[in-house]
Amino acid sequence: MTTCKKLAESPGLTSIPSLYTYNTNPKDEAISEDPEDPIPVIDLSLLTSGTPHQQSQAIQELGKACKDWGFFLLINHGVPERQMEAVIEGIRGFFDLTEEEKREFEGKNFLDPIREVSMDYCKRIREVARELLKAISMSLGLEPCYIEKATNLESGLQLFVANLYPPCPQPELAMGLPPHSDHGLLTLLMENGIGGLQTQHNGNWVNVNAIPNSFLVNIADQLEILSNGKYKSNVHRAVVNSKATRISLGIGNGPSLETMIRPAPELESKEQAAAYIGMKYKDYMELQQSNQLDGKSCLDRVRAFN
Repeated sequence: MTTCKKLAESPGLTSIPSLYTYNTNPKDEAISEDPEDPIPVIDLSLLTSGTPHQQSQAIQELGKACKDWGFFLLINHGVPERQMEAVIEGIRGFFDLTEEEKREFEGKNFLDPIREVSMDYCKRIREVARELLKAISMSLGLEPCYIEKATNLESGLQLFVANLYPPCPQPELAMGLPPHSDHGLLTLLMENGIGGLQTQHNGNWVNVNAIPNSFLVNIADQLEILSNGKYKSNVHRAVVNSKATRISLGIGNGPSLETMIRPAPELESKEQAAAYIGMKYKDYMELQQSNQLDGKSCLDRVRAFN
């Protein structure tokens, strides 16, 4: 099967083969962000070094974002812009390799072309995720390190997912990534300045316009389970365009593979019993990876019916 990049570089390409088409419902067209209900913006510096009042307010805003959207933009996160740009350029360089050169890294050592810059970047993202999870714990009324300890985050899985979306002559007939939620705790995504992410909110698809040097953060399935459904994992998709190449990098931060994830007992009550059954993270991953991306169908399989 020809890669999308190679296909897009075909001379005189004006249409896409049927193999690459994706059927969407006209009702699923995205809308612009509602000024009355904007995508939340969270300032990490207020969570980590603000005054007690600023921290308290920021935690409340973070909790509201997790509850209402399952998604937010993160600013003042401390990751240098030059480092973010270097990682994006490293990814671009990898995708510019020939297919033969790429095969040298297939199945093993795939980070070698960008290992130095990517490893340090992933460490920084881990720290950002840790700070966010502390604040999310507090927003749920839990101890700051509750989620970190309950998920064995120190040994947690971190996924490096880089995508390149070349210009498409018929973007209305294609889809970069179908609607899905992520299987971990938190995903932090950055782009090369070309938009394409759409998030689902109140039954509508909303275009996400990233703030420069920000991260696009979405709540993932394990956090919905642990919060006993108080915070919802975010369903999102990636669309393509006809003019510019989009590069995105998502870093998924999850529990350790052997950790059993279940609703926090502190968030259960007579009125709100456990909404999900417990499952090891590795088993949940296998369940999701063995099926096509389809909204939150995997999460539906671990719901408890009381």
